Amino acid sequence: MTSRMTGSDSTTATGSQAEPTGPTEPAEPTDPADATPTAVGAREPIWSRDLAVVWVVNFCLALAFYGLVTIMAVYAVTRFAVSDSTGGMAASIFVVGATVARLFAGGLVDRLGRRRMLWAGLASCAAVAALYLVASSLPLLLAVRATHGVLFAVTSTAAMTLAQARIPSSRRSEGTGYFALSITLSTAIGPFMSLEIVSGSGYDTLFWSIFATHAAACLLALLITAKDEPRQPQPARERTARGVLESMVHPAVLPIGLFMLVIGCVYSTIVTYLNSYTAQEGLQRGASLFFVAYATVMFVSRFVMGRLQDRRGDNVVVYSAIVVFAGALLLLATASADWMIVATGALTGFGFGTINPACQAAAVSRVPQEQFGVAISTFFLMLDGGVGLGPVAFGLVAERAGYSAMFLVLAGVMLLSALLYLAVHGRRPDARHGRAAAARA
Repeated sequence: MTSRMTGSDSTTATGSQAEPTGPTEPAEPTDPADATPTAVGAREPIWSRDLAVVWVVNFCLALAFYGLVTIMAVYAVTRFAVSDSTGGMAASIFVVGATVARLFAGGLVDRLGRRRMLWAGLASCAAVAALYLVASSLPLLLAVRATHGVLFAVTSTAAMTLAQARIPSSRRSEGTGYFALSITLSTAIGPFMSLEIVSGSGYDTLFWSIFATHAAACLLALLITAKDEPRQPQPARERTARGVLESMVHPAVLPIGLFMLVIGCVYSTIVTYLNSYTAQEGLQRGASLFFVAYATVMFVSRFVMGRLQDRRGDNVVVYSAIVVFAGALLLLATASADWMIVATGALTGFGFGTINPACQAAAVSRVPQEQFGVAISTFFLMLDGGVGLGPVAFGLVAERAGYSAMFLVLAGVMLLSALLYLAVHGRRPDARHGRAAAARA
């Protein structure tokens, strides 16, 4: 699930503090990740204590999200005796709150400070998690879920911005892929954890567990250094229509964000209609293993594709992922055996699992470090918009022509998206040659 996510502090290439250039203007912040290696041919290290801590914090945040979204609809139906569709609102309203929050999350993080917003967001998430225990009616539960969604968007934007600020620019794609593993693992562990806790001890125990997860992450966040944080909150952008708009969406990220909107449409449509399609075709066993194959291939590919992207450019990995993703949709449209569904999951894991971090790294590379927050929030705003739009738009195709035809149309959309990618990003030098080469130049 996109959005990032000027300080009076800045760091030089060696990590020392830069002096202000005037009485009112701070020095132009530089990316500490842009430091030149001290030895010829040396590779800048990706991992630091700060990045490792942020990785664990983001894992906890995503673990809580996936742990709750798995059971929330069933919980609402069981607790308040409502219909399945009404209960589904308890799950979906979280996403609505998060999507709305993307409009201001990045600006808040950039203005008020990444570490500051991360800690405040985690503390607020812990407080909201406790409110699940006392939400005694469906309207109260919906209010808690919407508030949690807003806080999740702000907090995750701060976490991803902190991570990007600590990844060397010459290894941006590789580092982004490693950081994204915190979410990949949570998608597998979170649902399993929540179902086991609910079946063994009940919903209240799960809510206390979510509270404890947020609280632990909050304490861990105190270990993150503030080496590139502004000492004072930064002034808001000029209160013109353009200034307000640019504090919500970054114009430099919108082009590749448009490409991600299309990718989000395709991915969410697969996830939404997979169970209905496989049930219709009698391929439920394959569907049960779809996400196992998806997560496994995604996990493994993160150790290869990011490094390749930094060395050879964005294009080589994005175009290959587009072709593989289109192939997954063709296979899904013509599936007649369970193994074909499992293979579709594996190909989707490579396709979407490669495109998402690859384009996130590309989006961040378009902006200076002090605007990382708005860049990330813009990215995820567009991705989340596609996730919401896809099932509605392509569901109309399924109603008129069937699921197989819908997946064939999606395969065509994926192939055509290569032209969109070329138009919005593929002709850039770093896309063609790689960030490592650009850094050396």
